[in-house]
Amino acid sequence: MFKSNLTSILYSIAIIVAAFALGNAIMNRNKPDNVISVTGLGEINFTSDLIVWEGSFARQDLDMKAASAALSADKSAIEKYLIAKGLDKKSLVFSSISVENLVTYRYGTNGEVVGQDFAGYKLTQSVQITSSKIDQVEEVSRNITELINDGIQLNSQAPRYYYTKLADLKLSLVSKATKDARERAEKIAEESGSNIDKLTTAQMGIIQITGQNSGEDYSWGGAYNTSSREKTASITMKLNYKLD
Repeated sequence: MFKSNLTSILYSIAIIVAAFALGNAIMNRNKPDNVISVTGLGEINFTSDLIVWEGSFARQDLDMKAASAALSADKSAIEKYLIAKGLDKKSLVFSSISVENLVTYRYGTNGEVVGQDFAGYKLTQSVQITSSKIDQVEEVSRNITELINDGIQLNSQAPRYYYTKLADLKLSLVSKATKDARERAEKIAEESGSNIDKLTTAQMGIIQITGQNSGEDYSWGGAYNTSSREKTASITMKLNYKLD
């Protein structure tokens, strides 16, 4: 009887010890690491230092040589006009000429196409300006109607603005975002009575370039505004710190 009772007692103790060990293992497994995760933001306002403007012009005639001669005269007039506005000749790039055969359609009594007739040739060429002289190019884009008034069929596009020092800008953004994240981490640690120890991981976000005060949305793949001369660049840095 004594042996049987002893066996039962030992069995019960074993169950209690096992339950305690299992519970302690679960608690340790679920105990969070002593790590703090913060996200910092870096923002810089800057002014574009390069502008690109494009325009296209066309001539049409029943005779291709006549259309080509007229287009060549337009090209010379456009080039002369742009240089007179203070732009460098080397900043002007004229494209090759594209040729389109024009036709007019003949219709039947039911509105169906029953034939077509040759209506001449349309020759089109474009000019692109890439320059650091942003003020001059903006003025050209605004006053290009002066050429239109001279009989040149010129279609002007809105200027596009770029920045040639993006690599340096990105380094500055990362530095600002990292500093912001660390300051956040130090503040949170201070409030909790801890200190940050060492950086364990760092993850950089996608650079976003938007027009200043434009209200543009960020893009998952990164925004790159080309319509605004004044821009804002931003980036985020997610840092994980060990706490001591």
